[in-house]
Amino acid sequence: MPYRYREDIATADVAFEAWGETPADLFRSAADATLGVMVEKPETVQAVTSVPCSLGNSALDLLLFDFLGELIFLKDARRLLLRPQHIAITEIAEGWRLESELGGEPIDPARHQLQVDVKAVTLHRLEVVQTDSGGWRALVVLDI
Repeated sequence: MPYRYREDIATADVAFEAWGETPADLFRSAADATLGVMVEKPETVQAVTSVPCSLGNSALDLLLFDFLGELIFLKDARRLLLRPQHIAITEIAEGWRLESELGGEPIDPARHQLQVDVKAVTLHRLEVVQTDSGGWRALVVLDI
């Protein structure tokens, strides 16, 4: 599990650190951590439907903010629990570009043990950094 929840950062919200070898691995880990806040067993979410996701931002931390926000929006607007099936992140002249195929299914309380409802990603302490070893690490706080 390339993430861990941090209880020492936010009292009324949920904070986590995620990491990966590449920005795409990092974003996948952050998406899994976000889903893990909402569903007790994220592995019960099956990829029965597919949703494309294409985003761009000038900064990598803000691209992560947008990406997690999109997952939360799709959960609220279309009642879908989603995970990235494929994700590509490229650095471009204007900043960063994300192309992803999200897979998941409609929320089914009979199959998905729901925990807490994530309302939003916050900018509080949001951070994406490249580590000394060449990997990537993020700190994210979710509003619940």
